[in-house]
Amino acid sequence: MALLSQLTALLSFLFLSLFALPSFGEAQNEGVLNAEIGRLNNQSLLWGPYRPNLYFGVRPRVPKSLTTGLMWAKVDNYVDVQNSFRYTCEQNEGMAGYGWDEYDTRKGGVQHVHDAGNKIDITTEFVKIPGGGHGGSWAARIKGEPREDAPSDLKTTVLFYLASEALGETIEVVNDGDDTGFSDDVAFIGSSVVLGDYKLVITKGRGEHPNSGHPISSTRDLDKTIVQSITLPEEHLWQAKQLLFQQLKAGVDEIIQEYGADNAPPPWQVYQLGNKPGIGNIHFVQKVFEGAFEFDILFSSGSASKETTSEDLTREIKSTTEAFNERFTDVFAPQAPFNKDKYGKFGRSMLSNLAGGIGYFYGKHVVDRSYAPEYDEENEGFWEETAEARARRQEQLEGPYELFSSIPSRPFFPRGFLWDEGFHLLPIVDWDIDLTLEIVKSWYNLMDEDGWIAREQILGEEARSKVPPEFQVQYPHYANPPTLYLVLEQFTERLQKTNGSQVAGKKEHLSQDTVLGSAHADNPELGIEYLRNLYPLLRRQFLWFKKTQFGDIKGYDREAYSTKEGYRWRGRSVQHILTSGLDDYPRPQPPHPGELHVDLISWIGMMARALAKIADFVGLPGDVQEYNHVLDGITHNLVDLHWSESAGCFCDATIDEFEEHSLVCHKGYISLFPFLMGLLQPDDPKLGKTLDLLGNEEELFSPHGIRSLSQKSEFYGTDENYWRSPVWININYLAIVQLRNYVLQPGPYSHKAKDLYVKLRKNIVETVYQSWEETGFAWEQYNPETGKGQRTQHFTGWTSLVVKIMAMDDLSWWTGSHARDEL
Repeated sequence: MALLSQLTALLSFLFLSLFALPSFGEAQNEGVLNAEIGRLNNQSLLWGPYRPNLYFGVRPRVPKSLTTGLMWAKVDNYVDVQNSFRYTCEQNEGMAGYGWDEYDTRKGGVQHVHDAGNKIDITTEFVKIPGGGHGGSWAARIKGEPREDAPSDLKTTVLFYLASEALGETIEVVNDGDDTGFSDDVAFIGSSVVLGDYKLVITKGRGEHPNSGHPISSTRDLDKTIVQSITLPEEHLWQAKQLLFQQLKAGVDEIIQEYGADNAPPPWQVYQLGNKPGIGNIHFVQKVFEGAFEFDILFSSGSASKETTSEDLTREIKSTTEAFNERFTDVFAPQAPFNKDKYGKFGRSMLSNLAGGIGYFYGKHVVDRSYAPEYDEENEGFWEETAEARARRQEQLEGPYELFSSIPSRPFFPRGFLWDEGFHLLPIVDWDIDLTLEIVKSWYNLMDEDGWIAREQILGEEARSKVPPEFQVQYPHYANPPTLYLVLEQFTERLQKTNGSQVAGKKEHLSQDTVLGSAHADNPELGIEYLRNLYPLLRRQFLWFKKTQFGDIKGYDREAYSTKEGYRWRGRSVQHILTSGLDDYPRPQPPHPGELHVDLISWIGMMARALAKIADFVGLPGDVQEYNHVLDGITHNLVDLHWSESAGCFCDATIDEFEEHSLVCHKGYISLFPFLMGLLQPDDPKLGKTLDLLGNEEELFSPHGIRSLSQKSEFYGTDENYWRSPVWININYLAIVQLRNYVLQPGPYSHKAKDLYVKLRKNIVETVYQSWEETGFAWEQYNPETGKGQRTQHFTGWTSLVVKIMAMDDLSWWTGSHARDEL
């Protein structure tokens, strides 16, 4: 294991340093250009608050390295203290809102945590300071400000820890304190194969400190900073809160033994670590304040030209804030009717929390590769057989793997989800294309030799601690909507519009500040090379979908234009198709191996269209022809296999009791998928009927967005009611995009599309904004009757798509005589 850890660290170091070049002026060819961009990307994206499950935790984007975290608690009474420690983001901790008000992944930003339960507002300001060969330096400022209802002498304990996950690598306290703590700054030094030498300083800071007349004050001086250094097995380091409680309990036991329970000191002195600085692989740094406080955390890379100071931090915070606000106005300025200051603040928060939810994950995950025959789901009653196969518990740990990804929700879903990630990246691609492509590449690095990527990335013990055991196992025959193709299709279309003459002007002054973020779009050869390298994985995944999620057309003598283009989600149960992403949406009953799912064939149609564009870009005309053939079959089979003229919508299909093809129509999101994926022609009467359904207020259209299921359905609002009435922002976003597309294409339904576009855009933005203003949070879904946010709070994943919706044109200029290319 020691050798494996050393090899892992060495490989990470080589990856980080491989592309170091003296200057871009020496670049002579495409490969060197790409290498330099790769080097600069690694430098500017190495460090970050990449532990989004914590309120604040910084680490680099490499495995087995330095990791840090922040905790705090109210310690003014014994009743509340046990439940007042804040560390991991949680749903029910009395928060009045929290998150990043401004954040750029390459620079840093400002986060506010409104801790109403502890009566204090915590601010974390984080910046990166370029320089040196190991991702530069970084700094953070931690502030606490008592809330209006707090007592004037509010007592808060604040702990920051730093730990080294690499086997054999320790961190050492280098300056001197005394038995009771440190009167000034505390400095640590460490050395890592990946990071080189480094120094981390925690400043004395500002703030008053409580005291008491208790005799313990002579040994526990609250005016000082406490450091406790420990050496533990690496696998325990992620459990920092539990480790802290163990150390605090040991101290409490000593106090009780010395003074007795009746003569105990006040809680702010009882819940204080003993000062035991030294060498270890985890160090807790504790401060206790009365009232407001502030201190800095200054990390300096040994390869940088100078050590980071508090003055640097102050300067960079100001610069980062100004740059973010200016750039947001350029990229995402809200358009009418949302061009008021309040929507700008809202939009900056939504984008910042989406980007601030990007994390780095490393570890093993649980996979069942038994390939049990039951998993083919070929027999009637297959869901019972698959349940029995799963119950045999043939899963094993695989990995370790690493993933660079944003997450849906910091308190509830702090891990990567495949179908969520494509939606997450749609705003990020507008903000930072190069960052987006780094994340996409990270996802495709997880692909196995068959073309499968696990739909949930539960990597390591820390991630698994947030997931019930029954949901941890991943199955190599389970798919998930391939939303990353939406991002790559958008990127390809942008490349097609790029003027190649821009390249020469960029090459002479390539720099981290002026190029990173859009280098792959501004330099078409870079973008093409990226697509060329990624393409084999995209094709492998596409073929995996066709192989594992095929639907039976010929076996049931179905009449269809194509005998190949029909699809069925595997992982079906009576109540759910979790793999579809639309978990409890009504499907044909009982489940049948002859089912065909209209949402899945639509997803694969979108994949084929995107792949045709990419294959054309990288010069593979034979593959273009193949994808267009698939797309042609899908567009015909959507009608032959899924259109119900009597219901006026697209439907799932099954095999009835007479062994005949039968449509089962549950009007709702499923019915819209051919439209949502842009697979209907502008003059298709089926588009007109789909728009009628979408805009019908008695079925799908509500003042708060498109309902997931028709109000007229017998299943509306029933059982779990997860996808059986609520408004979901990702689906509404797709609808808004397609409505706009159909407005700008000549056709008989463009006026209807414009009317729906204007209404739906306004309804969605107002719904998300009003709930955010009222609660301080974005939410997983919204109530179609009241507009209230519900289910998971701080759902700043795909709900953040609202920032793109606000930035869309209101089309007030459109009269129906404009062509698409007049924009």
